[in-house]
Amino acid sequence: MSVFAHLVERLAELLQPLFHASAAAAAIVLFTALVRLLVHPLSRAAARGQRARAALQPRIAELRRKHAENPERLRKAVLELHAEEKVSPLSGLLPGLLQLPAFFLLYHLFSSSSVGGERNGLLGHELFGAPLGGRWAETLADGGVFGPAGLVYLVLFALVAAVASFTYRRARRTAGRTPVAAGSTAGGGEQVPGLGAVGKVMPLLSFLTLVTVAVVPLAAALYVVTSTTWSALERAALYPS
Repeated sequence: MSVFAHLVERLAELLQPLFHASAAAAAIVLFTALVRLLVHPLSRAAARGQRARAALQPRIAELRRKHAENPERLRKAVLELHAEEKVSPLSGLLPGLLQLPAFFLLYHLFSSSSVGGERNGLLGHELFGAPLGGRWAETLADGGVFGPAGLVYLVLFALVAAVASFTYRRARRTAGRTPVAAGSTAGGGEQVPGLGAVGKVMPLLSFLTLVTVAVVPLAAALYVVTSTTWSALERAALYPS
């Protein structure tokens, strides 16, 4: 973790002339953007996978008709079709999973009073008066909702709510154009066990980001907000309506 702390400190030093007291916060946003750039090729691959899965729908519909009386055989046939065409029904989850280590590193870094046996100097950095190691509940006790730190969180909450609403509306429009969900069969069974439920829940997960921002250190919240906003814009570009 000390190597990671040094990276954030170096980025903050580079951004100091532009962002002054908020340089560390800007460094976290930049770090998040770099992580998302590294993961972007996988996101593009996931988009290609989704288009490939859409192209398989006529063949899957034929399998539904053929195995209408045998749901277990239908599941097996659909899995065999995905394997034959080298299309993974779960490929879209990989970009999100690969970002988790970066989030947890930031969480632990700004939750620890010491790094490598030395005082954690990053905890002294702020964003417009809000400590990067602080949490929303602490701002309520120190200045209230409309204090300097409280206003920082209100802006983050508003941004997360706007992004979540945008993501949810796009997901509903996409679902409305698809007669049968990609993870379900016409008879109500699933092509891939659990995939239909994941497809229904995923659009709502963006709203849970509000809870995450409220309970994690501000530095980790900045990572979440930046990454969520990136995801919404990236999906709008890779999956045009």
